[in-house]
Amino acid sequence: MAEIKYVALGDSFTEGVGDDLPGGAYPGDRVRGWADLVAEGLARSSTDPVYYANFAIRGRLLGPIIAEQLPPALALAPTIVTFNGGGNDILRPKANLAHLVAQVADVVHQVKQTGSQLVLLSGGNPTKGLPLRGAIEKKGDALNDAVRALAAKNALPFADNWTDHELAGSQYWALDRLHLNEIGHHRVAARVLAAMGVEAPSDWVTRAPAPRAKPGARENAKYYREHVMPWVQRRLTGRSSGDGRVAKYHEWTLISPTPPQE
Repeated sequence: MAEIKYVALGDSFTEGVGDDLPGGAYPGDRVRGWADLVAEGLARSSTDPVYYANFAIRGRLLGPIIAEQLPPALALAPTIVTFNGGGNDILRPKANLAHLVAQVADVVHQVKQTGSQLVLLSGGNPTKGLPLRGAIEKKGDALNDAVRALAAKNALPFADNWTDHELAGSQYWALDRLHLNEIGHHRVAARVLAAMGVEAPSDWVTRAPAPRAKPGARENAKYYREHVMPWVQRRLTGRSSGDGRVAKYHEWTLISPTPPQE
């Protein structure tokens, strides 16, 4: 019996921020997300045991993702690795795209040497709801194109969520407009499984209702007060939303598939 040993690396997107679980001390304290769902989908589709680890931590830049997460992940001898990073980098004005792509290429090289199956993916495009949309989207487009080309060059599966125009709709995003909500995470999980050649569970909801109404002045003021200004303050003080957090699954966890929902 062959074991499936799946490990996920990344930032808040891969940690699952926006897809809250009950029981947290505050909103966002306990999250699920697309990577947890991919592990669930693998378990439902396979008769083999599925083990899962997730080293992703919110707020991480690409460099720290690679330095802090890749070595312990590879030490677990996974059979499947999903990798995403760079989303926090492109929010910064001085992001060096050539350097980001070179870092991803190094991840490809390191993982391929182990014999693990690497799956690359991009995050959804949140820029419709963000300040400075044009500048961020331009960098995101360039990074996505480069990672897609890198995946093609190395014959790797690539789940391109950045160009999923349906996913860019406000109905797939949390109130902070930067992280996917529950349905958004399900949609990404289904795309990642498809890139692996696995069919997503039929009871998943991967398409949301119509987009939310365009926010008015009062809603936008609340958004800037509750989400944008805290982000700016963290940047100015050198802090991160992930400070003090640890990986939610830093060792193998056996995934027992839940029964399909009626």
